[in-house]
Amino acid sequence: MKRVIFIPARFASTRYPGKPLVQLTGATGLRKSLIQRAWEAAKSVRGADGVFVLTDDDRIADAARAFGADVLMTSPEARNGTERCAEAVAQLPTPPDFVINLQGDAPLTPPWFVEALIDRMAKGDVEMTTPVLLCDAETLTNFVTDRQNGRVGGTTAVMRADGSALYFSKEVLPYVGDLTNPPEVWHHVGVYGYTPAALQAYMSTPEGPLEQAEGLEQLRFLENGIPVTCVPVDGKGRVFWELNNPVDVERIEGVLAKEGIE
Repeated sequence: MKRVIFIPARFASTRYPGKPLVQLTGATGLRKSLIQRAWEAAKSVRGADGVFVLTDDDRIADAARAFGADVLMTSPEARNGTERCAEAVAQLPTPPDFVINLQGDAPLTPPWFVEALIDRMAKGDVEMTTPVLLCDAETLTNFVTDRQNGRVGGTTAVMRADGSALYFSKEVLPYVGDLTNPPEVWHHVGVYGYTPAALQAYMSTPEGPLEQAEGLEQLRFLENGIPVTCVPVDGKGRVFWELNNPVDVERIEGVLAKEGIE
């Protein structure tokens, strides 16, 4: 397996405990767990040789195996999905060329987002990549509304003209003073591509103050001088949103209904 997709999932989420098993209602009324919807999104990606759910919780593992997923068990000590991916690479029979980390709370991730990362990683000149999406009016309003109400929603990215990342934040960056005439705001999509070497480097460096403050694992790369390449993707009219808080269930179900996803 040269190109694998890992879906890290943990039960003990700080903001929303048990969220991988939260049931989401699709367009036809069919209810599926968050982790199943994330797995189905991963299975629709072209160019991947395998898809694995990574977890340290038997409840998630049992649910994943029940809908047909391959599962790799990781340790409870893994502090984030990237550390979980590093552990899982060692369980594969041979090291892959690269790994895609599709967050288990992002079931609306379109397959072409992940395929764009696979294409970029396949060129062999980057160590770590992540997609970014220019915010549309609805998503930007959701971002600003969440922060005004004291909720942490999605993540924004700030990057150089060449696509190399400068910073990621749970704040809305740059500052949005007027929603009727906002600046460009880039939504960071919760998918990562790494080489095995980048994962090893990540595990050998300590968690830094920015990662601790923001709770964003990708900042460890930047804090330790490991470049992160942002890959702009086109939403093609689909509203992208992650399940970070209970209020996001209604938002995601609304998109499922709009897109006709069962």
